[in-house]
Amino acid sequence: MRTYLERRDLRVAVLVLVTVVVYIPAMGGGFIWDDDLFLTENPLIKADDGLYRFWFTTQAPDYFPLVSSSLWLEWRLWGMNAMGYHVVNILLHAMSSVLIWLVLRRLSIPGAWLAALVFAIHPVNVESVAWITERKNTQPMVFYLLTILSYLKFQKDGRSRWYVLALCAYLLALLSKTSVVMLPFVLLGCAWWQQGRITKRELARSIPFFILSGVLGLVTVWFQYNVAIGEDTFRTAGFFSRLAGAGWAVWFYIYKAILPLRLSFVYPQWQIDAASILSYLPALLIAACLGLFWRYRKGWGRGPLFGLGYFVVTLFPVLGFFDINFMRYTLVTDHWQYTSIIGIIGLATGVGVGIVEKQHHMKKVATVAGVALVGLLSVLSWGECHKYKDVEALWRDTVSKNPKAWVAHNNLATALLAREKFEEAAVHCFHALRMNPGHAKVHCALGTALAGVGRLEEAVTHFSDGLKLNPNLAEAHCDLGRALCALGRLDEAIEHFSEALRLAPGLAEAHADLGIALAKQGRLDEASEHFSRAAEIEPAFAGVHYNLGLALVGQGRMKEAISPFSRAVTVDPQFAEAHYNLGAVLASVGRLDEAIGHFSRAAEIRPDFREAKQSLKRAVEELRKKGQASNQ
Repeated sequence: MRTYLERRDLRVAVLVLVTVVVYIPAMGGGFIWDDDLFLTENPLIKADDGLYRFWFTTQAPDYFPLVSSSLWLEWRLWGMNAMGYHVVNILLHAMSSVLIWLVLRRLSIPGAWLAALVFAIHPVNVESVAWITERKNTQPMVFYLLTILSYLKFQKDGRSRWYVLALCAYLLALLSKTSVVMLPFVLLGCAWWQQGRITKRELARSIPFFILSGVLGLVTVWFQYNVAIGEDTFRTAGFFSRLAGAGWAVWFYIYKAILPLRLSFVYPQWQIDAASILSYLPALLIAACLGLFWRYRKGWGRGPLFGLGYFVVTLFPVLGFFDINFMRYTLVTDHWQYTSIIGIIGLATGVGVGIVEKQHHMKKVATVAGVALVGLLSVLSWGECHKYKDVEALWRDTVSKNPKAWVAHNNLATALLAREKFEEAAVHCFHALRMNPGHAKVHCALGTALAGVGRLEEAVTHFSDGLKLNPNLAEAHCDLGRALCALGRLDEAIEHFSEALRLAPGLAEAHADLGIALAKQGRLDEASEHFSRAAEIEPAFAGVHYNLGLALVGQGRMKEAISPFSRAVTVDPQFAEAHYNLGAVLASVGRLDEAIGHFSRAAEIRPDFREAKQSLKRAVEELRKKGQASNQ
């Protein structure tokens, strides 16, 4: 017994250790696509009453309150440190790998531990583990597997506590994400696998699971169609087109599970011809395989039927019969088969180990092949982790593998704009616009890129085109206003800044930009009001405090200007111009000692700041003269 426990503990330790080692590159990854919506810029995550709003309101983008609650708590631990979230994701994945071993072993599937190890290091799973947003996969997976394990224990000894635990674990899985909605069918499949049939008692026991699945599944459908997707129509495919596409998707996922090469964050969007009989061949082939395995279910077809059946059943929600927001970009994606891939891995390892156990002379060769497989998958996953380093790395990888993905070009351009790589960003915007000319935000991103390289007239055109497509983009109104302001078209700029504030009254940059335009027109009183409002909304906005100070100086309100200039240098101690102007207003009210300090700081920060040096010299001279006069 002791030897068995030691061996079991060792296997658990190896699974966890290998998982952690393979995912070391992911630990240093940053926040990527949707992590802002889901976490870093999600007001519910930061709100004190966020937990209540996740559970009891429709304010979240989707209903996965348990995952949202875990991130709400972690935000208070890690904040903007991405490593904490990545480590938790990796540990959840490691935990799932251990549970897969326990479940497959209880189902008496050969090679259970090897299957768990392959799942832990499989490259297809990297997307679910290295992407923080996919906590929606790693967390429910743990509860999903606990449900199966508890139910199998209940089947064996009949103790009701295991049944209750299975129900509770399933509820937690569904509250994490309803991607596990097909689990009741999985439980019936496990009963068939163990007993060769599904009894009325098994059907009765599954009813509470189906009720939970149905209720929370409908909640998810409501959120998808009323919150995530809303009134936006992006799929017009009919039933037969979706049926054909489902067959394509199943074979695609099998292919990637067996040969995980050239994995892409966004795969090419398929064009399915529902009128062509060839489009239905993949689906017909799947049906034929399942029919053949069913025909020989009492013999060699039993294992393939269970493995492939599990795979298809658990994939059903993402095969295209229901619209999912991500399908606007692609009909398939790696993280959608995180739960399902166990079927293919378990089938492949089970068949392989079963053959080796019957052919003893093959054990040495099989061992070498197994080690090589594990090594190869580990290397592939290690490399795959690197593309989740940051947003730019992710979209560069996607563009290189799928050059026709307009969303990848657009998002790469956005990442480049953040780094002020305007020329390269413009190139990717043009690519995105060629593929999707009707997308407002692509026009606006291109406008930003063109403005960044001084092509202001063209920038105005694209901002205007974007706003024609979607006039409710407050930030785009600000961008257009800035371009118009730079061209001297102040009246038009003020109109767009005002419209931005109508759409988003709390947008600090709109107040700040409007203040600048008004100041250029000499309307300093109005400008001061907007600078003050922007400073209230964003106290850490040094430029706003500085501009407020300038506006007050322009009105001759020197003493009042001291406060905003002081706030500017507090927020940004390296703001040379703010130090200089603070020194100037202090000098104007006779506070020469303080003025000298700020003139000195400005000259220290910018050695080429001639005005600061000259003002410093004058202030020192004036202070010296005052000293001499007082001595006399």
